[in-house]
Amino acid sequence: MAQKFVIGNWKMYTTAAEARHLSQAIAAGIGTDDSVTVAVCPPFPYLSLVGEILKGSRIALGAQNLYPAKEGAFTGEVSPTMLLDLGCQYVILGHSERRHKLGESDAFINQKVRVALSAGLDAIFCIGETLEQRQANQTKTVLDRQLFQGLDGLSAATLTHLSIAYEPVWAIGSSGHHATPQQAQETHAVIRHCFGQMFGERSAQTLAIHYGGSVNPKNADTFLKQTGVNGVLIGGDSLNAEQFLAIVQAGISQTQSQVEAA
Repeated sequence: MAQKFVIGNWKMYTTAAEARHLSQAIAAGIGTDDSVTVAVCPPFPYLSLVGEILKGSRIALGAQNLYPAKEGAFTGEVSPTMLLDLGCQYVILGHSERRHKLGESDAFINQKVRVALSAGLDAIFCIGETLEQRQANQTKTVLDRQLFQGLDGLSAATLTHLSIAYEPVWAIGSSGHHATPQQAQETHAVIRHCFGQMFGERSAQTLAIHYGGSVNPKNADTFLKQTGVNGVLIGGDSLNAEQFLAIVQAGISQTQSQVEAA
């Protein structure tokens, strides 16, 4: 039985007080069931604060980005070494907002993925197509390109520390469009097939693929029950402890259902 994941991306939200309150509330309500892997990714300024609060809990700390160098004259950037020093286990790379708003290329994201994995971080590699690309039936072409270029040069030894988050850019936030659970399942199958072509069928079957398109407490269960959907990457609803914990509970319930059905 594959482990389910629930990952919260706080993006550029929260003050120090809000980050403290949110992380305390999540830690207090998480419970002891460890059948779901849970991580939160606060903004850089609050990683240390949140990390201290999460110590001793089963919630992992993650970052939202990194620069692909151990150190150097890169003003304003944050290295994987710094993230590890703060207790980070995970890092989100290639998020659609960094691709489409900040202009990050597949080649640059590839550098980040390789450096993150080499440093010992678990990389959450994000891919996804725009509405125009989906309407033009280019989804597979776009995802294949992002995978082949973004994961170029990876060694088989690092694959266990890599997961993929599928973000349909057209179904995020207030776009007005929503992907169905069946669309998520179908696209995850496309991703897994491409990954298998790159790294072999065994690696593809053990790869964790998360869905990241406007997941909330009302629809989390339906996404998490889909074959090939191993977890969810949460945006806005990760900023509310009650809603985030409800999504975690949906993951636990799905895990229990799979155990009972086995």
